Formats: sequence, structure tokens, C-alpha cells
Amino acid sequence: MTNPTRTKENAVAHQGKHWIEHWEPENEEFWEATGKKVARRNLWFSVFAEHIGFSIWTLWSVIVLFMGKDYGFSAADKFLLVSTPTLIGGLMRLPYTFAVAKFGGRNWTVVSAALLLIPTVLAAVVLHPGTSLGTFLLVAALGGVGGGNFASSMTNINTFYPEKHKGWALGLNAGGGNLGVAAIQLVGLLVIGTAGATAPRIVLYVYIPLIVVAAVCAYFCMDNLASVKGDTKAMREVVKDPHTWVMSFLYVGTFGSFIGYSFAFGLVLQNQFGRTPLQAAAVTFLGPLLGSLSRPAGGWLADRIGGGKITFFTFTGMALATVVLILASTSKSLALFTIAFIVLFVLTGIGNGSTYKMIPAIFRAKAKVAIANGAEEAAELLKARRFSGALIGLAGAIGAEGGLFINLAFRQSFADAKSGVPAFIGFLVFYGLCFAVTWAVYLRKPAEQPTSERGLALAGAEV
Repeated sequence: MTNPTRTKENAVAHQGKHWIEHWEPENEEFWEATGKKVARRNLWFSVFAEHIGFSIWTLWSVIVLFMGKDYGFSAADKFLLVSTPTLIGGLMRLPYTFAVAKFGGRNWTVVSAALLLIPTVLAAVVLHPGTSLGTFLLVAALGGVGGGNFASSMTNINTFYPEKHKGWALGLNAGGGNLGVAAIQLVGLLVIGTAGATAPRIVLYVYIPLIVVAAVCAYFCMDNLASVKGDTKAMREVVKDPHTWVMSFLYVGTFGSFIGYSFAFGLVLQNQFGRTPLQAAAVTFLGPLLGSLSRPAGGWLADRIGGGKITFFTFTGMALATVVLILASTSKSLALFTIAFIVLFVLTGIGNGSTYKMIPAIFRAKAKVAIANGAEEAAELLKARRFSGALIGLAGAIGAEGGLFINLAFRQSFADAKSGVPAFIGFLVFYGLCFAVTWAVYLRKPAEQPTSERGLALAGAEV
């Protein structure tokens, strides 16, 4: 049994250099004596940096509300503009996941926070009528670095917490980060309501100092785990596991929906219901806000009921909410449309929390099987944490691209039909596939499945 006094001294001894050599979160004595306090400190400052990252990633969902007729952009142009950071943000998540193992979680949080200054300052420079769409697209693409922060933050925090607390910790980390979407939309609403729709730079002037504060806090208050340093092989190994692709697909449905709708909600209200920028901004923040707050609840429910069950019921609810959106669109009921869209946001948040809880649970279940068959316990638990971190990054990258597909679907839908209904029909079909896959892989009894699928189901039996 590990001596808690010794492990505490070992952990504290490395905090001066921000490196912790000894980390055993599954050891109850270590966790209570040392681990909990250190993990929570890293969690809070990770949430802050990730929160600012999400705000900068979704900056253009707010900026387009300021782009009136004098900018000369069509609805299709604006959907393209908000799609661009979604695409780049998803792609950035893969290298950001590797960066945690390469440089250390604390070190990379400092760098990734500081990088947010580039797209923010450039946006302040080019943001005026007469700037070409190509220039705006380039600056919006640079804002995609904010999307990468999520992957590195989640990968890092996953390594700090024991299995029984991962659902709560990952849900809180992601939910706090997701709140950055609602926060910047509230700032945009405040600016439009006070300074008017011609002063978008004020939004940027609010966030530039916050970015600096996030980087400084990460530098002084976070730690690196030496056990994660240099672990760059986990990604190559985890792609061979079939669960990787199942969970990535499901995350397209949960987080892809959340981030895609966060970018598109205001534009849909403007183009389908003729809302002014102020009217749209007064509503759009509610969806991301409630969706962010519901994410920790999804992780909490998954800890107690099971991630597979919560994910299944979430996708069922998302499909039903989409049906209501179609009915509200065809009947031109703004009230019903708005309520259904906000409910859909809440469900995406719950699904985000439950799917991320499923990832470490899958590899924890596999580790238990290996240990029961004679494998060394510490090595298998470390492998489970490594693989969980790698899959969290990969699923986050793939899932984020769901936001791109949503905005491109809306762009085409409004270009062809002047309505979002064709896009919603496509989303409805996709959610049906998601809850079918969740049931088939994680909820069916192994005896009901073909022999070739039983290994996959058994590995997810505790999910």
C-alpha cells in the first residue's frame, strides 16, 4: 500500500518546477491525502483557459450579427464564415491532443491560451466594411485554435482523476469550457444593446486582457504529470480499437450538434424568422448556456446510471426535438421553434457529458478483464488512462467536424429552399442512426449479438 505521507511529499516536491513525478489517482489513500486537492486546482484553471478558448472559437457567431448590409455578405456567405473556424477547430484538436503528451498539460495550456491573441488581435484590425470575404475567412480560420484547447484540456484533466470521478470532472471541465460560447454571445448582446450593431471591436477589447490572464494563471497554478510526458504512441494504438470509431461517431451527434447549432442559431433566426441582430442576440445565448450547464449533469447521470443508457435516451430526445423544429418551421411558429431549439441544446449538453464518461469506462472495463486474466494491475490502469486520453482527443476532433456539417447543411438548405427544414430532416435521420448504434453496441445483451460482436459489447458492459 502506498504511504500517503510519502506520496504527498513526492507530489509537492515537484510542484516548484510544475512537474509531478508520482501520480496514483486510483489509490484511495493517495487521492484523499494529495491527489484531490492537486487535481481540483488544475481543473479550475483548465476550465478558465478552455472557457476563453471556446469564446474565441465561436467569436464569429457573434461577429456576423454585426455585419449589416454595408458589409455586402449574403446569408450563404455568413454561414460559410461561421463554418470555417468549426472546420479548423476540429482539425486542431488532433495536434493539441498530442501536445499534452509532448510538452506537458500545464505547459501546453500556457501556449494554447497565448495563441488565442493572434486571431483576436487580427479580427480587431480587419473588422470593418470593405474587407474582403477571403480576408475574413482567413482570420476566422485562425480562430480555430480556440477549438483545439478543448482537446488538450480534456486529455490533460482525464489523467488527473480516478475512474469514479471522471464523469463529473470531464463534464465540469467541458461544461465550463462550453460556457465560453454563451459568454461571448452575452457580451455581444450587451454591446449591441448599448453601443449598437456598429461596434463589434468592443467584444474583442473585452477578450484580449482575459486571454492574457488565462495564460498567466496557467503558468503559475497548473502542473504537468510526468507519467503522461512523452506518451505519443497511445493515439496510434487506440485507432485500432473498434470503440474508437463508435464513440467518435456518437460524439459527432452530441458535441457536433452543440457547436454547430451554437454557430448557426442566430443566423437561422435572422434568415428564417426575420429577427434583427438585437432580437437574435437576445435569444441565441440561451441555447449554449443551458447546453453547457447540462453537460456536467450528463456526466453525473452517466456516473450513476450508465453512459450508454443516458446517451441512448439523449439521442431519442434529440430526434423528437428535431421533429418539433420541423413542425415549428413549417407552421412559422417562432415561439415553438425557439423552445424546441433550446431543448435540443440542453440534450446535446447531456449527451456530451455521457459520451465522454463512456470513453474512460470502456478502457477501464478492458483493464479489469486483463487484470482478471493475470495482467499487472498498475500497467493496465495506466494503459486505460493513456488510451482514454488519446480517444478523448480523437473523438473531440472528429466530433467537432459535425459542427461543420451542420453549418454547411444550413447553408445549402437556405440557398435552395430559403428554409432550414431540409437540413433538419437530415439531422433527424442522423440522430436515428445514433440511437440505433448506441443500443446495438452498448445496450444489447451480449447473448443477443453475433459472436463476432460480443467482444465489443463485453468491453462496454460497464459503460
